[in-house]
Amino acid sequence: MLHLVAGLALLLSIGCHHPGPVIDNGPKPPNVGGTIAGIVTNQGNVPVAGRKVTAIETTAGTRFDATTAGNGGYTIKVPQGTYRLELELRGGEKIAKQPDETKINKGDLDPHRDFVVSSGA
Repeated sequence: MLHLVAGLALLLSIGCHHPGPVIDNGPKPPNVGGTIAGIVTNQGNVPVAGRKVTAIETTAGTRFDATTAGNGGYTIKVPQGTYRLELELRGGEKIAKQPDETKINKGDLDPHRDFVVSSGA
């Protein structure tokens, strides 16, 4: 029994040092230029959670998505470029306030790219 325990301990110590297989998950993410951030609220200033916000690069049309958190906030890391921001709407909703195009340079944090959603009624 003692030999079995010692052998198992040796196997475990050897296994802990092995790095395991190398997994290639495909293409690497794009070189990040900066971050776009904002908050989505309704006209009563209540956060709107669970909405998709999309940053679309205006030249190439490349899209980057985020989903708003419980506080209505979102952040999207994007390469350098100029972006148009879109918000997922639900039935009867309209956008009362939308951010202008956003130009991102290396290391930029562009906060306050906020949306306000109104009901269609």
